[in-house]
Amino acid sequence: MKSHHAHWPLRVPHQFTPPQTTLWDNLHVSSKRFPEKTALDFLGAQTSYRQLAQQSERIAAWLAQAGVKQGDRVLLYMQNCPQWVAAHFGILRANAVVVPVNPMNRAKELEHYIEDAQAKVAITTSDLATHMAQASDTLSSAHALHHLVVSDYTDAFDPTAQAAEQWPTAWNDWLVAQHPRVKLSQGTVHPWVDVLANTHAPPAYGVRPDDLAVLPYTSGTTGLPKGCMHPHRSIMHNAVAAAMWHNATQENVALCVVPMFHITGMVAVMHTSVYAGATVVLMPRWDRDYAGRLISQRRVTHWTNIPTMVIDLLGSPQFDQYDLSSLIAIGGGGAAMPQAVAQRLWELYGLRYVEGYGLTETAAPSHSNPPDRPKQQCLGIPFIGVDARVIDPESLQEVAVGEQGEIIMRGPQIFDGYWQRPEATDAAFLLFEGQRYFRSGDLGHVDEEGYFFITDRLKRMINASGFKVWPAEVEALMFRHPAIQEACVVAAHDSYRGETVKAFVVLRQSHQGQVSADDILAWCRDNMAVYKAPRLLEFLDTLPKSGSGKVMWRSLQEAEMAKAQ
Repeated sequence: MKSHHAHWPLRVPHQFTPPQTTLWDNLHVSSKRFPEKTALDFLGAQTSYRQLAQQSERIAAWLAQAGVKQGDRVLLYMQNCPQWVAAHFGILRANAVVVPVNPMNRAKELEHYIEDAQAKVAITTSDLATHMAQASDTLSSAHALHHLVVSDYTDAFDPTAQAAEQWPTAWNDWLVAQHPRVKLSQGTVHPWVDVLANTHAPPAYGVRPDDLAVLPYTSGTTGLPKGCMHPHRSIMHNAVAAAMWHNATQENVALCVVPMFHITGMVAVMHTSVYAGATVVLMPRWDRDYAGRLISQRRVTHWTNIPTMVIDLLGSPQFDQYDLSSLIAIGGGGAAMPQAVAQRLWELYGLRYVEGYGLTETAAPSHSNPPDRPKQQCLGIPFIGVDARVIDPESLQEVAVGEQGEIIMRGPQIFDGYWQRPEATDAAFLLFEGQRYFRSGDLGHVDEEGYFFITDRLKRMINASGFKVWPAEVEALMFRHPAIQEACVVAAHDSYRGETVKAFVVLRQSHQGQVSADDILAWCRDNMAVYKAPRLLEFLDTLPKSGSGKVMWRSLQEAEMAKAQ
């Protein structure tokens, strides 16, 4: 018996036989079991399982008419909303592949997703449609979108419910405002309501568990994001495993405020809930007081989050007005939960904050703390079906308990590889004890009880409030600015976000004295996702370089961290 098995959650198996079905089948079955049960609650509007399945089939039928065939990739670019869920399952029902895209991304970033995924169809909302259209119009006719489906958030509204719903007034600018209708120079734009109104039959369903289901993108040290190929079986495994780990039933009410484009929101919240026949309360963006009201009024039982959300909610001046007594499970990842905040949750509600760990490549959790015996600021123990080790990254030999090394893992939720990147796929895996393991790139150790802890990164990465920022990608985008000759991006200390993004910039001689730091920071906010955009910028005459001419980013990083200390 492995050491962590002594602390395994009660009544949870170490392994299980996964369903030999697909992700679409989960919605289909739940719609038959619980047709009138609320699947989605969005700003007071209720969508039943029957309605969700019907909408997904209408979308599938339309996609087939638009020329989408089995294995084709379709971009999904939205905030959390019912349309995201319906479109996700509609794409799967059309035998196609979902490409979830961060709604914070802007046109320059979107070009890569359209071109790399070879997508001809994208589905978005009216507040974001301009960015997608601009990205497509920049591409050649061979790579541009043929179809863009655009929904208004109000397409999911229930007028009678909305009158009593008090979402933040600041949301009105994008939630209910009338946005200008976009056009595609090389394709056609279709209103969401027209897509749902089509009367065609959905195509014959021919997908199997080994077929590609989802292609979420992750960045890394090479700059441009890479698609992670997840078949139905890898996502299915973690959806079912997460349900088992947290004793999920159809009576769960899950608050989904972590974004569903991200693997955690998609798998551990949406797919797990649909598999169980539970209700998902959708928040399109974070707002601490609206979250407090939703937990109180909807009697939320399960809340997956990032620790900064909990810190923010507990810090609200109105916190004493909220009733969190319905919560039976709370946890998340992306950043460590401060001990004092975890202690307050325990003292107020008897809730143990359960931290977990995973990557896009591992379909979210590869590790999770046992719900009844979590350790704070800890990744947890290997998840159901996972074998994880800590090895010396140079010798590739397993290290002793307590010693630092690279965390590697294998299991049924590991992705199949990077889309059209065989070399990157080969580099991401290694043979260890005759088995193929995924290299996390994170350095950590395991204690005597089998719990894993992260200590450092092998890969160059910034963790800003749980969002992973890859400096090489930010630098590649910054080089598009005409004034920038060189740029190097590092992590800087931030009291709230943990880390934030700082750029060191060398200006071209022709622009010196003409462009300010604020000018470049504003340009970055306009051209990249807000969490990636540098918050700090420092001009240098030259960047430090090695004898071979490589930028010595580590020396800049170490100097920046020394300032914080």
